[in-house]
Order: sequence, then C-alpha cells, then structure tokens
Amino acid sequence: DDGAGGGGRRSSDQRRPDRADGGGGRPDRRGRGDDDRRHGDDQRSAARDDRHSDGRRGADSRRGADDGSRRSRPLQVAAAHTPGREATGAPDAEMRIAKAMARAGLCSRREAERWVEDGRVSVNGEVLRTPARDVGPKDKVLVDGRPLPGAEPTQLWRYYKPRGLVTTHNDPQGRETVFDALPPDLPRVVSVGRLDFNTEGLLLLTNDGALARHLELPATGWLRRYRVRAHGRVTQAELDKLKDGVEVDGVRYGSVDATLDSVQGANVWLTIAIREGKNREVRKILTKFALDVNRLIRVSYGPFQLLELKPGEVEPVRRRTLADQLGAKLAAELHLVDTAENRKARWSGGAQSAGGKAGGNTGGSPGRTSGGTAGGKRGKPSGRDGA
Repeated sequence: DDGAGGGGRRSSDQRRPDRADGGGGRPDRRGRGDDDRRHGDDQRSAARDDRHSDGRRGADSRRGADDGSRRSRPLQVAAAHTPGREATGAPDAEMRIAKAMARAGLCSRREAERWVEDGRVSVNGEVLRTPARDVGPKDKVLVDGRPLPGAEPTQLWRYYKPRGLVTTHNDPQGRETVFDALPPDLPRVVSVGRLDFNTEGLLLLTNDGALARHLELPATGWLRRYRVRAHGRVTQAELDKLKDGVEVDGVRYGSVDATLDSVQGANVWLTIAIREGKNREVRKILTKFALDVNRLIRVSYGPFQLLELKPGEVEPVRRRTLADQLGAKLAAELHLVDTAENRKARWSGGAQSAGGKAGGNTGGSPGRTSGGTAGGKRGKPSGRDGA
C-alpha cells in the first residue's frame, strides 16, 4: 500500500465488509479451493451492500437528507471532453512546461524534462534548453513541431491488480509490470500508491499526478481495507491490541482495525484496515502474532470499492462520484466541476485557437507527439508499497 489518500467528504469506510464465513468464525475444514470461492461470494455480497457508495454517492450528497440539513446546491460537473485538445498550443493556466506537457497526456513530468533537454520543445519560436520555464495561455508551445494539446480531463479508474505484477514503470528484474498489463486503449496513467508483487486487489489509477498525490496524503485519513488469509492462530482479543498501534523491528505503526472473520483449517481470514500505509505494513504487523500471510487482497481505498471487478479488469469512476468525494474546492482545481474561471479559460483557449486558424497557423495536426507513449510505457507508480 502507500500514503493514505483523498479529502473525501463522505466515506463508507466505517462499514465493515461482510464476514467471509457468514457464520461468525466457527472452524471450517473445507479446503483452500472452497476458501477462495467463499471469498468470491463474500466480495459479491459486499458489492450488493456497498454499491451505492460508488455509483450513487453523488445523488445522496445532493439530497442532503441524512442529517436534516438544508439542501446544498449540487456541483456542476465539467463535461468529460477536452475542447482544448484541438491543438491550442497553450496550457489553460500558467505552470511549468513539464507540468503542462504531462497534463496534456504526452508523457510524465520527468520524461517532459528530458524532452526539453533534447531540444524537442519550443515556446514562442524559441527552442527550450531547460525545463525551468513557466508557460501560460498566451504562449505558443510546440512539441516535436506540433502544438501542445489541451489538458486531458482528470479521470480515475478502479483496477483489480492480479498477483504476479509489480507496480513500477521499469522493473530491474524484468518482471511484468502493472502498466504492461493494462488495456492498450487506456491513456498514460500513474498509480495511487503501490501494491507489492504478491498482493492483489484494488489499485486506483489516474491520469493526473496532482490527484494521485492528494489521494496518497496520510493527512486525508482514508482507510485502506484488506482481506487477509494467514497461516497460524490469533484471537480477537490479541487483534484488538492493534488499535493502540504496535512496534515491529523498530518501526512504529499507528492504529490498526483488525477483525477475525473465520478459522479454516490451518488458516485464519482477517479484515485489516490501515491509514498510514507504510512499506509492507500489513504483513509486518501480523508477524507480531507469528502469522504468515499467504493471500492479501485490498478490497477498498477510502470510498472506492473493489466490488465485482475480476483480476485484470479496469473500470472508470464516474466524474460526479469523484467530484463529490474530493469536495468543491479540489474538484474545481482539478477541473472536475465547472467554475467561472474554468469556463473563462476554455473560452479564451477557444478564441485563441480560432484566431490561430484564421491566420493560417495551424501548426500541424493535433494529438500526441511521435515519441509520446510508444512501447506501452504509459504510467508510473507513486507513493509507497505497504501491502
């Protein structure tokens, strides 16, 4: 896992997922295959209970009826289109050139800095040699001779990371990465934190680095919830002691919510919820009880649920849901909702684009540059691995 994330205003974190055994933890001598099938049933049951936490959260917040408070005006969600993608050649606000290129979906910020150093970027006819340059709506930015596309709309995806993939851009050992396995039609994305090689389950992906960094901040307090199968024995009384935090190998871990769900043969099924997300936190904490984790599945990250996703599947989070979870201020900063400033920026960009076309200066066809994301290297992880 990673740094906790997101400034969501409402969350279904506090609801515990359904217990895997459905019977309060009585011993069960069924085999591991039955165990895995039972986990699948548990996830489907949890999906039915928690579906509204993803798809209907926006409607619930608009009603504002849970506490009898006055109805609040709903956020006006910005359309998931990119009028600026028609090769405006300029960002919609002043920012560093590398950030503008990353927001346009051409590459990561680090790659953008290399492109600048390679002489592939010009501003107002001048070839840049350093990425220490701010650009704004009045500048003309060309990348490989083509106008800078407008910023892609901020999006978030839920991805079921299978076991056996590493959450990294390039693995020194040559193992397959999460980004190698993503569908080819997905844009360049970064992960919100990491899941380690043998951990499976929910991994959030986004095309906006600022959103990824926000969702990872421990200060925002979003829970990461896991289903854990471990070899060994532990009691609920022992697990309750984790609420006060624990120290393992000189590292202090904060409060952990742990529930004993069932005992099956030599294994126990647990539900673990953490907020910090330090490196391999769940596995290390359970060594305190001599438990050897043999399966670890992240089932939720804040209000976002794994639900019925199957390994390798990707599903977008609706922009209304994301905007509601982030709150009006951050949603506006990420252009998830329409504001007067956003509408003015789009209008200005459209006017500049129209003026350029009237003068015959199209600058070539819009879109990604020839060196953009070829070879499938479409993303990178952020945050730290705590699973």
